[in-house]
Amino acid sequence: MRLENKRVLITGAASGIGLACAQVMVSHGARVIGSDIDGLALAAVADEAGMAEALPLDVANERDWAAAAAKVSRMFGGLDALVHSAGIGVGGDLTTLPLESWRRQQAINLDGAFLAIKHMLPLLREGGGGGSITLIASVTGIRGSAVFAPYAASKAGVIALARSSAQASAAAGDGVRVNAIAPGVIATPIFGRMEGVDAAASDPVATAARLVPLGRVGQPEDIAYAAVYLASDEAAYVTGIVLPVDGGLLMR
Repeated sequence: MRLENKRVLITGAASGIGLACAQVMVSHGARVIGSDIDGLALAAVADEAGMAEALPLDVANERDWAAAAAKVSRMFGGLDALVHSAGIGVGGDLTTLPLESWRRQQAINLDGAFLAIKHMLPLLREGGGGGSITLIASVTGIRGSAVFAPYAASKAGVIALARSSAQASAAAGDGVRVNAIAPGVIATPIFGRMEGVDAAASDPVATAARLVPLGRVGQPEDIAYAAVYLASDEAAYVTGIVLPVDGGLLMR
């Protein structure tokens, strides 16, 4: 059991990468607090996934984060790991993209990651023995994207935030490790809900066949296994990294 009795908060846990992280981490002994903006969808999967608690949470709402931190502290006495997976995808032509759409993208993906660290880092520090934060970014945050520019910009910010937070924790000597995972083309609901792009551009199977050296679309579990490693004691000497899980996409 690589995560035996570790208390792990996972955002976006109702579907996709977040749900896969919850399922795989539970199988490795973690006590998972799953959170999602869609409380009904979260409740529908929480028991089967083995979550210890289901917590409705809008990651762009600071009041929700403050309430979540208080509840986690009260119910679990602190936190050992955070996996921040919640996010949306916005694409489109930058010359016609509404400012409102741009701001919504940044609010959920980047502001959400900032608020996650702001409110959960104190809980990770409470134990005194370190802890782990893993932010789910994207290879688009490294290589950019003509089609998904707003999304890519938000994920580039997430990567910079992870590295900066890792540096800050190291300087503070709190023992908390902060890393990011950069998924490639993964078969998750976000692809079908990419705003501002046509269906063909957001088809993960077609995109993978065209771009991914391994020739297939990735699965949410591919990301979950990486998240298990980063949250485990096996990664005790790993901080400030961006781990691509992309089927070789960044080689091109």
